[in-house]
Amino acid sequence: MEDSEHFGVWLGRQLRRVGMTQAQFAEELDLTRAAVSAWVTGRAQPKPTLMPRIAQLLGTDLATVVTRDTDAGSARPVTWHHRLAHADGGREYGNAAAFAFDANLAVLAREATQNSMDERYDTARPVRVRFTLHELTGEHLNKFLTTLKWNELEPHYDVAARSRQKVGRVLAEGLRLLREESSLLLLRVDDYNASGLTGPEYGDGRFAAVVRRQLDSHKRDDRAGGSYGLGKATLWAASRLGLVLINSTLSESHEGRTARRVVGRLDLPWRTVDGVAYAGPAWLGEPDTEKEHEGVSRSWWADERTTADLWLERDSDDPGTSFLIVGAHDAAGHSSTLKETYDALVEALADNFWAAMTAGHSTPAVLEASVRAMKDGVTVVEERRVDPTERHPALTRALRAHLDGETVAELTAADQVVAADVVLDVPALRAAGRGSGVREHRAVLLVTPADDADTEHSRIVCMRGTRMTVTTRRPRNLGLGVDPFQAVLLAGFATGRDDESVRAAEAFLRAAEPPEHDRWGTTDELTATYLNAPRRLTEFNAAVDAALRAVVGRRSTQPTGDGPEILRGLLRLDLPSAGGRRVEGYPVVDRVSGRVDASGSWTLDVTLKVPQRDDSWQLVPVAKFDVRSGSRPALRWAELTANENCRVLDGRIVVDPEARSARFSGTTAVDSHPVPASLAGVVVDIRQAQEVPA
Repeated sequence: MEDSEHFGVWLGRQLRRVGMTQAQFAEELDLTRAAVSAWVTGRAQPKPTLMPRIAQLLGTDLATVVTRDTDAGSARPVTWHHRLAHADGGREYGNAAAFAFDANLAVLAREATQNSMDERYDTARPVRVRFTLHELTGEHLNKFLTTLKWNELEPHYDVAARSRQKVGRVLAEGLRLLREESSLLLLRVDDYNASGLTGPEYGDGRFAAVVRRQLDSHKRDDRAGGSYGLGKATLWAASRLGLVLINSTLSESHEGRTARRVVGRLDLPWRTVDGVAYAGPAWLGEPDTEKEHEGVSRSWWADERTTADLWLERDSDDPGTSFLIVGAHDAAGHSSTLKETYDALVEALADNFWAAMTAGHSTPAVLEASVRAMKDGVTVVEERRVDPTERHPALTRALRAHLDGETVAELTAADQVVAADVVLDVPALRAAGRGSGVREHRAVLLVTPADDADTEHSRIVCMRGTRMTVTTRRPRNLGLGVDPFQAVLLAGFATGRDDESVRAAEAFLRAAEPPEHDRWGTTDELTATYLNAPRRLTEFNAAVDAALRAVVGRRSTQPTGDGPEILRGLLRLDLPSAGGRRVEGYPVVDRVSGRVDASGSWTLDVTLKVPQRDDSWQLVPVAKFDVRSGSRPALRWAELTANENCRVLDGRIVVDPEARSARFSGTTAVDSHPVPASLAGVVVDIRQAQEVPA
């Protein structure tokens, strides 16, 4: 067999499994030890006439010796191995990688799905990702815990939960819910048409990168979204018990097999149990028989019954991996019920991967995603395939037009999409020296009118790679009266091209992303790798905004009605005067858009420029009618809503520390208007909280 394991490697493992030395095996065969050693090291092969005797000594049949697609003899007992404490006294009170991201289901869905997309196996087909919420109670729960060897884990949990660290408090809550409510929530993430966890137990490979190591992404494809090796930590962070079970179908054989490679990993803080100190992680598997790894748990080739009892069975032979998060929860507290958690996953997948799920006439989607919910093996919420057009109709229209080559040069209808090139000058690598020049990459900006159903609009969605949404930002200096639009920026491989400039842009932008991959900015990797990188990023952003102005600005100069023209006359910014007591470094109003609604209220969307500082800004927004003479009448707010980088607290806008901009919206109270809103302009100002008179 082409994929069967080499005889010598297979034989060496079988001898260790049955506890027989090479010398003993040779004696039983009436051969020299050197002859058996030559088989094990691959320098020779046994004669065919010896195969039946070899099978007999190993307690198996002749077919197994020939195909070597399974181990001989009985399976070794599956057990937990806990890493002993470090000899130097070092201690870890949790996995630091788990704290690199916000603790919520949206981040889990984003990171897990992006990792699956990065491992796409057959590029002619999409990766299929399915999230399954599964609540276990009663006998179903007891059977699962028994198969999990819970009795081996419980003493470690009891000690770790008493830790005064943050991880200990989370574990204590997980144990309380399990014991008092006799219920356990599982969240399984399955991917199909992915590579699977290939490679050896301890050497370089996908398996070791995920199961054994931290900060090892093992991403070899330059199209990959991730690069830090941190995303996998969100799986363990989503478990109140710090426990994830894994079942992988491999795209390339390991030990002559591909199906049901199973292992479990537990992340606990440092602890002492029965007088023995343990470092933190533990693994569920077979005891390894390799001398240098003796006693360590390694993955095992599970049977179908075991994977079913662990709720890890897969529904096809397509390669990929199933991750089972035990004791799943939304650490942010946004989702508490099964239905809320289900809805949160659907929304997160649609928001982060609408582009990857969009197909053209001749261009397949990169991703198919679905969510379902079960209780004790019975479906309670039917599997639902995420449809990107439901939440983002205009954005999907824009991308589909690009994929199908149906973009236009100017917007003249609501269903059209404009495509404009935007130049990114990729700077030279520091290693290449200043003599090397920049490389010009032509990104693509797509612009289309917003859909009536769009709750968020007039922003730029930026992506690269396998059409992974990196960031969504508001454009600058568009002016007033611009009709609502949606814009998509395709950079790097997201353009659909593949050449040297595309690869250079992809590497540059990936280096500009933090571990969360949620923005393009200055990072240590970027400045260490490229010359003049921050300036090139600034120029790129300015070029994007300029290209957008050329599209929507041309559209707004040809009004089809009096709405935008009226707004331009009525809305303006109340910027601080040079003689006032506000100095450089004070927040100011950057942009205002608004309309008079059916009730006669002004509905305003306000963007602020905010100087960066360590403490939050406490600001009071003030709306006034802009009258020709006399003082401007101040209006009361009927409602204030925080949109970006801020929150509303007792009528104040509290801007997050480190933020450079913030956006909020407000609706004025009609009963505070001295005249109808349509008869007066409006100005918007902001004041620090202490400026407001009592």
